[in-house]
Amino acid sequence: MAEVGIFVGTMYGNALLVAEEAETILSGLGHKATVFEDPEISDWEAYTGKYALVVTSTTGQGDLPDSIVPLFEGMKDMYQPHMRYGIIALGDSTYANFCGGGKKFDERLQEQGAQRIGEMLMIDASEDPEPESVSSPWVEHWATLLS
Repeated sequence: MAEVGIFVGTMYGNALLVAEEAETILSGLGHKATVFEDPEISDWEAYTGKYALVVTSTTGQGDLPDSIVPLFEGMKDMYQPHMRYGIIALGDSTYANFCGGGKKFDERLQEQGAQRIGEMLMIDASEDPEPESVSSPWVEHWATLLS
């Protein structure tokens, strides 16, 4: 089964709850999943050739939470053709730049040659107050795409 690093960017804990639920689902399906609450570039690099799942909320004007900014900045000049990843973005559609944090991460990884597995999941807090109710079925499907 696959090894998945789950990289979290959270402000109020919702993204961490989604990440922990994803870890439980992936582990239950036989994958080896590990959550990184304050991810660093060395954590990310350990998953080259494996899988990364980025779970991040959005702050301010579509910005990333402070907990994941060091990782995002640390990967600025990387070339990552061997990275396969998924993204769960949390946001609120009543604000401009809906899910901007996840979109920024996806854009950077695409520019660096990484391969996204499946579609990015965007969870709207104004419609889904319990984000894991939306993310759990997505994670179950995403797991079927891992080789």
